[in-house]
Amino acid sequence: MQLPSARAKGRRTPMAEINVTPLVDVMLVLLIIFMVTAPLLTAGVKVNLPDSRAKQLDQDNKPVEIAIDSDGRIYVGKDEVTEGILPDVLAKIAAQAPDGKPPQVMLRADRALQYGKVMLVMGELNRAGLNRVALVTVSNDKR
Repeated sequence: MQLPSARAKGRRTPMAEINVTPLVDVMLVLLIIFMVTAPLLTAGVKVNLPDSRAKQLDQDNKPVEIAIDSDGRIYVGKDEVTEGILPDVLAKIAAQAPDGKPPQVMLRADRALQYGKVMLVMGELNRAGLNRVALVTVSNDKR
């Protein structure tokens, strides 16, 4: 098959093909990078969460994160707090709430903990007026 030459026509014909292979390669590399780095962006306290089939909650403001590790240590954000000062810390958080609306609290507790330890923290949250508590689990939706 003989292609018409540019000299024969006097002008060049536009190329009608677009090579999308480099675009697909770059997108796949970016996808892999995001898949690897996304789990590293979560909170810093290591907690072995239980499994659940519950759906993820929609949120409007940044929630207060409370974690209880396997040794029973309590963290508000990334700061460790003792059981003695936990009520004061929670009361301070509740007092800083804009519009008088308590902030969402995300409670992450290690699966090896005793039920009483988690209920102690939840009782203090209730006493401080922080009633919007979500228990964080690992999604295990295997349908």
